[in-house]
Amino acid sequence: MSTTVIVVIIVFVVIVVAGIATLLFRRKRRTERLRSKFGGPEYARAVKEGGNRRHAEAGLDKRTERVESFHVRPLAPGDRARFEDSWRRIQARFVDGPAGAVAEADQLLGDVMSTRGYPVSDFEQRAADISVDHPLVLENYRTAHEIALRQTKGQASTEDLRQAMIHYRTLFEELVSEGPQP
Repeated sequence: MSTTVIVVIIVFVVIVVAGIATLLFRRKRRTERLRSKFGGPEYARAVKEGGNRRHAEAGLDKRTERVESFHVRPLAPGDRARFEDSWRRIQARFVDGPAGAVAEADQLLGDVMSTRGYPVSDFEQRAADISVDHPLVLENYRTAHEIALRQTKGQASTEDLRQAMIHYRTLFEELVSEGPQP
């Protein structure tokens, strides 16, 4: 083999190795970005449901694109006051009727999301949409919803319902207190 052929082979190998390294670096960076954006639990849930990392990450990217197409906006001061008043009434009713209060809290969250501009469909779609902008409280929302479902089957204690209200409150406070986005 001539020196020229050897140099061409070496250059080709270097280019291929650099390309592979770049691809791996980009994948790792994408994974880190999505794990950071959605939080570890939601990222892990997406991987489990997607079957593999590539499908999960594509799904998370689609969620982001979907939510970016919405016209999510902060609440007007009047809406904020109305929702906060409703929340206080729901919390006050918890003492006498915890199951009803949990159901009302879930409904109120749907109303807040709708007013903010999120489409309100089935729970899993709402949770996926909320995960884009509010990943830190998403697990609370999922936990509260699971307790509410157990309650409809008569399988939730008063303490469970209290925990559901606490979990709902974290998302409620974040959705209601959020000001205008840059």
